[in-house]
Amino acid sequence: MTTRDFEIANSVLVGDTADVYFHRTMTILRNEGMNPEVVMEFTPERGGVLGGINEVRSLLTKVLPETGREVWALEEGSAVNRKEVSLRIHAPYVSFGLYETAICGILASCTGWASAARECVEAAQGIPIVSFGARHVHPSVAGIMEYSAVVGGCVAPSSVLGARLTGLTPSGTMPHALVLIMGDTVRAIQAFDRHMPPETPRVALVDTFHDETEESLEVARVMREKLRGVRLDTPKERGGVTPALVQELRARLDQAGFSHVDIIVSGGMTPDRVREFVETESPVNVFGVGSYISSAPSNNFTADIHEIEGRPAAKRGRIPGITQNGRLGRVL
Repeated sequence: MTTRDFEIANSVLVGDTADVYFHRTMTILRNEGMNPEVVMEFTPERGGVLGGINEVRSLLTKVLPETGREVWALEEGSAVNRKEVSLRIHAPYVSFGLYETAICGILASCTGWASAARECVEAAQGIPIVSFGARHVHPSVAGIMEYSAVVGGCVAPSSVLGARLTGLTPSGTMPHALVLIMGDTVRAIQAFDRHMPPETPRVALVDTFHDETEESLEVARVMREKLRGVRLDTPKERGGVTPALVQELRARLDQAGFSHVDIIVSGGMTPDRVREFVETESPVNVFGVGSYISSAPSNNFTADIHEIEGRPAAKRGRIPGITQNGRLGRVL
């Protein structure tokens, strides 16, 4: 995955997403002529996979002065422990104090998404996971969610913006809408083949009209070697995708001479469901995981001042002075 600068929305830069008490604080400090150099540290509520650091770096690059600043952080995608200092900012307070809300929110959401993705990746034990969660979040955060899923170990996003942020090719097959409108799964994959560029894998969705195995074989007989895979997305109303279904489908494809056809499984995948397929040695080639990642709870981050003008400081319950963490690296 490429590392890139993130576009920071104007609403963030002007402080529209900030808690109002930070606006009031900025007004008071400017009127009082106060802008001390401070050290602020950011820590997560629980352990997980750190996400959002690259986006925070892009924000801080825009708002911090070019001199008199130091930003230290853990690496994007690294394991982070509960209450471990993940980000440390040393700069004049007024230059970044307004953005505490945004920084905490970026780290909280992205770490939650990345951690959920890592759970699925570990459960899959080497079988690739693709992020299918863009439809489960507001479009304004869909790309960032998918970027975070890739930070957590997903091999690809499904959305165009997620692909742009990660530098990867978006992964997807076809929706049920296409099959329904075409009126037949075979006709749908044939139209797909006619109009999609050759580098786009030919993968058919095979649970719309008939038995999944029946549709898979019909598609395979027509597409032959051009067929890269079939995707099972059987709804819960029909019992969902099961290990037994995958095992039967693999056997029937192999017996018909289509051992080159991959099986992609999606639909309500969670780490427990992924483990069920892995533990029963079901021959899944790719898992698509959506809502488990996109709906992951945020890992709340706390921001605390630990030093003011070189003097240790902290609110009650916190230890004054810089918290040592040898894993931090300077990023600005």
